[in-house]
Amino acid sequence: MSFASSKINFSGFLPIDKKHFIVFAAFSLLYLSWTNFVIGFRTDHMSFYIFIFLMFFLHQWTRTMVYCFIFFIAFWIIYDSMRIYPNYLVNEVRIIEPYLIELDLFGIENGTKELTPNEYLKLYSNTFLDIISSVFYLTWVPVPIGLGIYLFFKDKPMMLRFSAAYLFANLLGFCIYYLYPAAPPWYFEKYGDVEKFSIPGDPAQLIRFDELIDYPLFTQIYSKNSNVFAAIPSLHSAYPVISWYYARKKGLKIGSIIIFIDILGIWFAAVYSNHHYVIDVVLGFGCAVGALLIFEGWLYKTQVSKYLNRYIKFAEN
Repeated sequence: MSFASSKINFSGFLPIDKKHFIVFAAFSLLYLSWTNFVIGFRTDHMSFYIFIFLMFFLHQWTRTMVYCFIFFIAFWIIYDSMRIYPNYLVNEVRIIEPYLIELDLFGIENGTKELTPNEYLKLYSNTFLDIISSVFYLTWVPVPIGLGIYLFFKDKPMMLRFSAAYLFANLLGFCIYYLYPAAPPWYFEKYGDVEKFSIPGDPAQLIRFDELIDYPLFTQIYSKNSNVFAAIPSLHSAYPVISWYYARKKGLKIGSIIIFIDILGIWFAAVYSNHHYVIDVVLGFGCAVGALLIFEGWLYKTQVSKYLNRYIKFAEN
């Protein structure tokens, strides 16, 4: 079928309307140019692009899913792009200050010494807690994505609202990253107040799980971390809160209970793993609440709801 026709045929794939072809062509040009000439092209960029390509052209509903996951896709691209200009080049990195604040607010007396909750929990670490905390800490991706997939099939407008709030929580967190670059607990424990900007991320206590399963799962994950000095706020702690809110809003009683348990598990794991202070978790919760207030309390009450419904119609046709 000619390009002048309303649909374009790709052998083995669904015929695609020209408007969708133009959208994907524009995305391809922008994404591949950005990753190749600005960020630095990596194999995971190609894997991501191939996945989007297959989803876009395989079937109408997979293409619609790509459209509906646009805010998750935007989150990933923005997060990955932060490596271009790290936050430690913008403001002074706080290494000791978060530790002292944590001691002041949440210090635990242990004999003659006062410890942070991280230090206290490390004294009582065991295999059971290593497994539980590691499993919970892995759920920060599948829980939001799983809820997003469920809402995609059941309530696309709600899915877009959920993913938009998720993106807003991240944007708030990213702003704080640049305003207040902060070292995680493991960094202070390992390097003290010495600034080391070229080091990779560290699995910290999560390495105990790697040793248990004899596979460098968390080691590989954190070696790709785009910024070590992004401990405040803990966005891991924000994601399940956003998920819980929309699960409740959708009336998913069992789902909201499961996600609430996940909230508690991730919050505990963030501190136990030595990746975050309690203050990081509290501020992560604040980012989630702030995002919900901005999007649900303000933006969605404007013309945004109308635009989202139009967007869904475009995606489905």
